[in-house]
Amino acid sequence: MPGAEAAVTAVWRQESARLIAGLTRITRDVGLAEDLAQDALVAALDQWPREGVPANAGAWLMAVSKRRAVDHFRRERTARRGTQALAERLEEADHVDLAGAVDHIEDDVLRLIFLTCHPALPPESRAALTLRLVGGLTTAEIANGFLVREKTMGQRISRAKATLADVHADFEVPRGDEREARLADVMAVIYLIFTEGYAATVGDHWMRPELCLEALRLARLLAALMPDEPEVHGLQSLLEIQASRTRARRGADGEAVLLEAQDRRLWDQLLIRRGLAALDRAEATGKAVGPYVLQAAIAACHARARRAEDTDWVRIAELYDVVAEAYPSAVVEVNRAVAHGRAYGPDAGLSILDAVAEDASLATTPLVASVRGDLLDCRGDHEAAAAEFRKAAAQSRNEAERRLLHRRALEKDPSRL
Repeated sequence: MPGAEAAVTAVWRQESARLIAGLTRITRDVGLAEDLAQDALVAALDQWPREGVPANAGAWLMAVSKRRAVDHFRRERTARRGTQALAERLEEADHVDLAGAVDHIEDDVLRLIFLTCHPALPPESRAALTLRLVGGLTTAEIANGFLVREKTMGQRISRAKATLADVHADFEVPRGDEREARLADVMAVIYLIFTEGYAATVGDHWMRPELCLEALRLARLLAALMPDEPEVHGLQSLLEIQASRTRARRGADGEAVLLEAQDRRLWDQLLIRRGLAALDRAEATGKAVGPYVLQAAIAACHARARRAEDTDWVRIAELYDVVAEAYPSAVVEVNRAVAHGRAYGPDAGLSILDAVAEDASLATTPLVASVRGDLLDCRGDHEAAAAEFRKAAAQSRNEAERRLLHRRALEKDPSRL
């Protein structure tokens, strides 16, 4: 059947997180759940080209996975009581309307994120495992994002799954102090999933919208789960406002469009209103705010500007000063350089950028060169700006970003045509 393999890929990207999460709830073993889901994917690749794509592809994958789960436990000769308990869980799961019980399924995904952010795992393993199981990224894609070899990342993910099994990690959203302890990691992972979708680090595409949607859905769930925590509302606000720009971030030719060049009529006003409302809820808690609320406030400045030239860059620069003081990092300094360059002139931005340009964490990214090029362009040093854009393009591992940077370089130095 033509197009069946593409359909399998599309369904897997959409359903894999829910499938693995549901199977983890049933089997209580995240490693086994991923294996069962992969078995179902292999079955789909075999059957769908011959028999056609089922009407409810997600339910089909779950049904196949559950049959494989029963076969697995039989092969392992599980004790009669354990087999009976598994059978009861599977029977109960059969009654779930996989097409309609959205809250139940997404609850499982949120449980899976809390599981992959278990304190027994080191921070880098938490992020990698979540991107693998929830974000649906391949081991190679995750390895590229963390700048390590694919083999190294594969071993890290395997060890993380083994650790969860060894500590008998519970597949439930933790309560009380334990939930509080994991919250920062959970928010960081949700944001990481969103940013990988919003500006993919590798590949041919500028964006991966399905990852943005999944992260946004999870942020909304988290905000509903913990309504008294300002940072969860800040995270939701930030993602809603950034996601509102999705249609404007690509031109008619599919090429990337930067923020100041976007047609703001294409921004999704419903998402902006949701984002601003979430920011209001964060501030209404009366509690001390953190980095997500501050970043959401910055995003709100952009969202409220009807035209790029109406942007309140002085306010944005002030907010970045607060972020830099409370949560210092090289990336924050680069963003602060942009804000100060717009608010107070390009030399102000270049001064901040030069102070952090040699930071090791930025050495292999195009961030410094692209921002320096932008600031030099604002100063009128177009030839120097073009050289920086070419340097940034050489450092980029995303084809769409590379084309954008080459295009900017040619615009500033057409003699290189």
